[in-house]
Amino acid sequence: MQLRDQITGALKQAMKDRDADRLSTLRLINAAIKDRDIAARGDGREDGVDEAEVLAILGKMVKQRQESARAYEEGGRIDLAEQERHEIGYIEAFLPRQLEEEEVAKAIDAAIAEVGAESIRDMGKVMGVLKGKYTGQMDFGAAGPMVKDKLG
Repeated sequence: MQLRDQITGALKQAMKDRDADRLSTLRLINAAIKDRDIAARGDGREDGVDEAEVLAILGKMVKQRQESARAYEEGGRIDLAEQERHEIGYIEAFLPRQLEEEEVAKAIDAAIAEVGAESIRDMGKVMGVLKGKYTGQMDFGAAGPMVKDKLG
C-alpha cells in the first residue's frame, strides 16, 4: 500500500474516531504533500512527488516539531512541547524504522564500496547513494560527519 493511501486511510479513521489532534496532524501532512505536488507539477512532473519525497517531507516535519518542542521546553511551555511530541508520534507512524548507529555505519561502508569512494571528494556520491536507499530511515545530518570521517 502506498504511503499516500495509508495517510488518507488514517485521515478517514481519525474523522470516524473524532480524534481532533490526530486529524489536525494528518491534515497538515496532506497539505505539505499537496504543496510539494503543486511545485513538482510546475517543474513538469505531472505525477507529483514520489514515495521517497513523501518520506523526506515527513522526516522534515518530524525535525521541525523536535526543534519546536525543544524551544517550548526552554521557554517553559511544557504543554506545547507535549503537543509537538504527540504530533511527532502521529507522523512517525508513517516512517520506516530508524536505523541504529551500527546499521548506519554498515550502510555507509556499503555505499563507499558501491561508488568506490577514496577521498572526501567522493562524499557527494556516497551521500547520494545513501539518500536513494535510506530516505526516512536515517538522519543524514548525523550520517554526513560519519561519511566524512571514513573518507578523511
